[in-house]
Amino acid sequence: MAALSPLLVKAMPFGNRNVPPWPMAIDMPLMDRLIKANDIFCEALLAAPVSSKPIFSRRLGSDFSALAAAYTSKSSRYYHSTAALEKMQYFIGVLQRFQTADGTVNIGNLESPPDTAFLIELIGAGAWLLQQEGGATLAALNSTVKQTLQRSGEGLVKGGVHTPNHRWVISSALARLFRLYGDSSYMQRINEWLSEGVYQDADGHYPERSGGIYATIENNGLMAMASFAGKKDVLSYVSRNLQMTLYYLEPNGEVVTTDSRRQDQYMRKMCYPYYYAYRLMAIKENNNSFAAACRFIESLPDFDEEIVQHALPHFLEMPELQQQLPAAGEIPMTYEKLLASSHLLRVRNGDTTTTVFGGADLPITIASGRSNSPNFFSFRKGHAILDYVRMSTGFFSLGYFYSKGLVKHGDVYSLEQHWEVPYYQPLPKQQQNTAGDYALAPSVDNRFWSKMAFDKRPLSNIKRLDSVITVKPGKNGASLIFNVQGLQGVPVTIELCFRQGGQLVGIQTNKDGNRFLADGYGQYTMHNDSISFGPGALAHESVDNPEGERYSTHFGNLRTEGDRVFITGITPFNYTLTLQ
Repeated sequence: MAALSPLLVKAMPFGNRNVPPWPMAIDMPLMDRLIKANDIFCEALLAAPVSSKPIFSRRLGSDFSALAAAYTSKSSRYYHSTAALEKMQYFIGVLQRFQTADGTVNIGNLESPPDTAFLIELIGAGAWLLQQEGGATLAALNSTVKQTLQRSGEGLVKGGVHTPNHRWVISSALARLFRLYGDSSYMQRINEWLSEGVYQDADGHYPERSGGIYATIENNGLMAMASFAGKKDVLSYVSRNLQMTLYYLEPNGEVVTTDSRRQDQYMRKMCYPYYYAYRLMAIKENNNSFAAACRFIESLPDFDEEIVQHALPHFLEMPELQQQLPAAGEIPMTYEKLLASSHLLRVRNGDTTTTVFGGADLPITIASGRSNSPNFFSFRKGHAILDYVRMSTGFFSLGYFYSKGLVKHGDVYSLEQHWEVPYYQPLPKQQQNTAGDYALAPSVDNRFWSKMAFDKRPLSNIKRLDSVITVKPGKNGASLIFNVQGLQGVPVTIELCFRQGGQLVGIQTNKDGNRFLADGYGQYTMHNDSISFGPGALAHESVDNPEGERYSTHFGNLRTEGDRVFITGITPFNYTLTLQ
């Protein structure tokens, strides 16, 4: 399709005055699809009764913008619809009711600038479309929207943040407000946040290393600053993150989250939220790999529900998204990629993938913002998915194995953990006091705290456990060599967790319902794909508290959904697990 003139673009039925001053080759079939999906969504919105006691959430922003997109799109069923106008007036009234004195809102966090910014990101598209549409019919609503959003803007200009991505969410909202109302204080605050610098490591991670949730939030925030506040330079961070993410994509559209520092490290997350960034950067950079990522996301079964149904306001507020994609190249399908900054290895051969992880943030602390996943290995062949492998020992109830890094040696990779656990001698005379009142402090191995002044005591009876796991990946499988040495007689447990719903053969189940591979090889099958694993080993059945005292003291665990199979041994432990 030849490029269209600006005048022709402005006359398009899905269009709005919000178009760039250059010719665009519009993706007409996609835009028509977005309008039809948005109309279906708006039909349900308009049919829903208004409530005197509404539930307030971020959805208010996306609902408002969906109606605004329909109201301003000439080919929509709800173009200049009175019902849509009335519903938008209702939504903005709800927002006003829930604004606090400083313009912020309570959504999760209380009087929260970041949560207010998330809402403004969503409602900002609708506000812009209505402002550009203008006219007497919209005058009252536009005035109310302006008053309401400027009030929120005051809170964002002064308000603070909790986490790294919040800076760019607030800046994204302020960029939208700046485009709407031109208040220089919005730009000043954006510049203040940007002056801290946008952190990105050598591989392309943002600080939270959260590919399942927060990387897309940060990408979208930077894109908004570039598009609405002229901060074009920040797009280089987006491009670098998207290039890295190509190696995080699984064949079914899931994104590897094992190395995340946020809650998604234990979640299964799909790649749908990356669509907007891949599309924008494919168009801006004429990037064939990014275009291929878009086509891949479009091919996934829930693309209509996850993207098409909600995308029209975003495409209208950022018209570059409307352009046709460049020719699609290929997503990397055969590679062995070590992401050294997070100690993550990705190996792919078509629909067979291997992930090895050794980059938890040590010492392990259970808090949002730190990587603490014990999932050091995962493997999938098509539909057959081994979600993770973990190892735990009975060594002083220290729980799961966490490697201090991932190191490549030729064609293999090593994971290592070394423990020393002491006993404590009497305090030296000069450290004693007659009241027996000593510092509440951690033990030297960080196992527990007590009023014992541990760091002042001589150590004795030191027990050691050295665990080394060597991974040798192949095109269609992998070998894991376990070597656990030191104190003898320590129980070792290897935990394999397969995706729930498949069929396991070759295993046995004990009276507690735990599955074991005692000998030979087991097989896990999902649909027509299978993973073979073994050989088996069964030296003990004590598998009830693999997390250790760190979790059990607080009645917590790291148990996830899935079908578990255990392989067990006793130190000294030398064992090779083969997966095909």
